[in-house]
Amino acid sequence: MKDELWMEEALRSAQRALEAGEVPVGAVVVHQSRIVSPRIVGRGWNRNITDKDPTAHAEIVALREAAAAIGNHRLPDCDLFVTIEPCAMCAGAMVHARIARLVYGADDSKAGAVHSAMQVLNHPRLNHRVEVRSGVLAARCAELLQEFFKTRR
Repeated sequence: MKDELWMEEALRSAQRALEAGEVPVGAVVVHQSRIVSPRIVGRGWNRNITDKDPTAHAEIVALREAAAAIGNHRLPDCDLFVTIEPCAMCAGAMVHARIARLVYGADDSKAGAVHSAMQVLNHPRLNHRVEVRSGVLAARCAELLQEFFKTRR
């Protein structure tokens, strides 16, 4: 049940992207400390247009904020919650950050790099493995994106 609560936070971030006219994808990084209760250390939503930055995906923004909050580029005690299956760039960033676990909502058949279009995350040639849980609040995550793209077409 906790995964769903954290995904609700990612959906709130996606809503911020939507309000800014960005593709509504949201992400949160949760630090799973053994000492204190789990807490959000990074939030992100798509900011490509706002920041004029092709790398400003929700996951990248959240990972940057989490690394700054923790004071390390490695995030081994952190989970990333994101509303859609990450792309190749974001999957690669998760490997480099040593994220422990990825939880995402909707699959992305066009660009998903966990299992849909390609398998960057947990590729056998890479040196880090990320536990994955997919489909958390998938219908709500997909609906937000579908509604956004309907208005664009």
